Amino acid sequence: MIHFIARLVQSIQIFAAFGAVSSSAYYLLCLWSASAFLRQRLGEMSAPAQTLPPVSILKPLKGVDPEIYQSFRSHCLQEYPDYEIIFGVSDPNDPAVASVRQLQNEFPARSIRLMVCPNILGANVKVSNLAQMVAEARHQHLLVNDSDIRVETDYLRRVMAPLANPKVGMVTCLYRGVAADTLGSRIESLGISTDFCAGVLAARQLEHGLKFGLGSTMAFRRADLETIGGFESFADYLADDYELGNRIAGLGLEVNLSRVVVETNLPAYSLPQFLRHQLRWARGVRDARSGGYFGLILTHGLFWSCMVVVASGGAIWAWTLAGATLCLRLAVALLVGKAVLRDRQLFGDLWLLPIRDLIGVGIWAASLLGHTVSWRGDRFKLQDGKLIRVDA
Repeated sequence: MIHFIARLVQSIQIFAAFGAVSSSAYYLLCLWSASAFLRQRLGEMSAPAQTLPPVSILKPLKGVDPEIYQSFRSHCLQEYPDYEIIFGVSDPNDPAVASVRQLQNEFPARSIRLMVCPNILGANVKVSNLAQMVAEARHQHLLVNDSDIRVETDYLRRVMAPLANPKVGMVTCLYRGVAADTLGSRIESLGISTDFCAGVLAARQLEHGLKFGLGSTMAFRRADLETIGGFESFADYLADDYELGNRIAGLGLEVNLSRVVVETNLPAYSLPQFLRHQLRWARGVRDARSGGYFGLILTHGLFWSCMVVVASGGAIWAWTLAGATLCLRLAVALLVGKAVLRDRQLFGDLWLLPIRDLIGVGIWAASLLGHTVSWRGDRFKLQDGKLIRVDA
């Protein structure tokens, strides 16, 4: 029995050490990827201006997000020659409608339309609305972003420029979160800045370009949308941003990661709300990119470092490995969160990083144990990435 326990502890040591080394390699990849992105950002600043086509901005709405009016307003201040904004709701009594009416009153010269989308074309009401909104859009270039996204005045100009290249099929953007003063919101924001966006940059480097879009911004041509079957073709999918980008990439076109970083004001998540949101996101990624998702367990360096120290009985080599892994994790957090995303809250919340990373391990494990998700007050079952409504 003693021999068996000794062998088991040794096996745990070996596996935990492998996890820590794998995580360190992943962190090095993130650092390399972030550095490449920053170099390319510098190159973009000196690039000549491109011909800028007329654009229809499509913003599907449901409910009110923090700072929603300021987010809407930022889209009306663009230094861009010709664009329209179309807001879409499925319920004419949606509370977001008041903010759209206020926007129309403040900017009467701007082309701002509100559409009520009565038809439910799939379980994903957001995509269902988009399918109806795009039919009313005037322009051949389209941009979709989430209702809570706030942008700078040069946003449209910089995002649309790469589409002058016919090889580019979509432009998408990284984003930073502005946390409310709750623990759940602060941990969510920290995860975006130090983990999620680092993973996007790493995927871009590993796969020689992105194969998916991010809901913070997706700019593309109407013709390419029609070629993939329109929004209707994925109106039942949870990860609609992934599906749209992946299908456009499937046409042999590039998904360009803009050097623009946009901003979102996060809700005042309680800890349970944060956990539910993370679980929905994790299960969506699991279904959309299952191979890469299972490999994520080998990127949780702080978890493996703790395991290897405990399993080794505090051996010097284990502490050395754990220290190196921790240093690399902090380097990723600082380079991506501060240099790439310019997250103003990062330093104040950096002490939460070990808590956030250990929670991430629990979310990863929990995501494998079920298929239900909560989204905007509704419950769904996930099946191969598709949403199936679950009765309350």
